[in-house]
Amino acid sequence: MSESDRKAVSVVIPAYNEVDHVAAEVVAVRGVMETTGWEFELIVVDDGSEDGTGDAAEAAGATVIRQRRNRGYGAALKRGVESARFDWILITDADGTYPVEAIPSLLDASEDAEMIIGARIGAKVSIPLSRRPAKWFLRRLASYLAGRRLPDLNSGLRLMRKDLIERYWHLLPSGFSFTTTITLAAACNDHDVEYIPIDYHPRRGQSKIRPRHAFEFTLLILRTIVFFNPLKVFIPVGALLALAGLVKFGYDVYIGNLSETAVLALLGALIIWMVGLLADQNSRIAMDRR
Repeated sequence: MSESDRKAVSVVIPAYNEVDHVAAEVVAVRGVMETTGWEFELIVVDDGSEDGTGDAAEAAGATVIRQRRNRGYGAALKRGVESARFDWILITDADGTYPVEAIPSLLDASEDAEMIIGARIGAKVSIPLSRRPAKWFLRRLASYLAGRRLPDLNSGLRLMRKDLIERYWHLLPSGFSFTTTITLAAACNDHDVEYIPIDYHPRRGQSKIRPRHAFEFTLLILRTIVFFNPLKVFIPVGALLALAGLVKFGYDVYIGNLSETAVLALLGALIIWMVGLLADQNSRIAMDRR
C-alpha cells in the first residue's frame, strides 16, 4: 500500500430525513478532516429523504448520492462505498451523536488495523436507559460467540479498509445491522480490529431504532456466528439437551421406568452435534474458497 493510498479516505454519511442536522455534520466533519493532512472526499447518501436532506448536504459542500426510495441504513452505506474513490472508508451518522473530534484518533490507528471502531465507552456516553439492558445482552452474546471481547458491536463511527467491506459484501444487510455484521465477520475471521474509546452525544431529532430491532439483532448475531463458527452455537445447544436427557434418564432409573423423553433428548443432542459438525465443515470449505 502506497503512502498516498494510506493518507486518502472516503467519508460516507448515510442520511434519512435529517434536514435539520446534516449540514452542521458535514461542516463539522470537513473542518476536522482538513486538520488531519489526509486527502478526503465527503459523500452523503440521501436515503430517500422527504424533507430536503440532500439539498442541505449539497449546500454544505458534500457530494450527494440520492436514493429514490428509503432502502435502509446498510443499503445507503453500500451505495456510498460503491461510489468511494479511496481505499479507506470512514463512516459516521448525520445526527450529531458521534464526536467528530475523535476522527483523527481513528485515522492515526490505520497503520496497524483493517478496521478501527469508535467504541462508545468514553467518559460521556448518552444511551437511553431503556436500551442498555438489550445492548449489554447482545454485546455479551456476540463476544462469547465470536471468542473475543467486542466493546461496541454496532458503533456507527468507524474506519474500514474498502477491501474488507467488499470481502463480506454478500453478507452485509440493507438495514441497521450492517455494522453488527461487519464487526462479527471481522472478529470471527481474525482481522486486525482496534477499538478507540469515544463519547456519544444525545441524538438530535427522533431515533429510527425501534424495540423490534433488538430481536432482529439477536437473530443476526446467531445467523452470522452459525455462518462463520457454527460449533459455538450447536455444541452448547446440544450439551443442554444432552444434560436434560441425562437428568431425565437418572430420574427414570431411580423410579424404575425408562421413558421415551430421555431417549429422545439424547438422540436430539446427537443429531444437533452432527448437524453442527456438517455446518462447520461447510463453513470451512466456503471460507477456503474465498
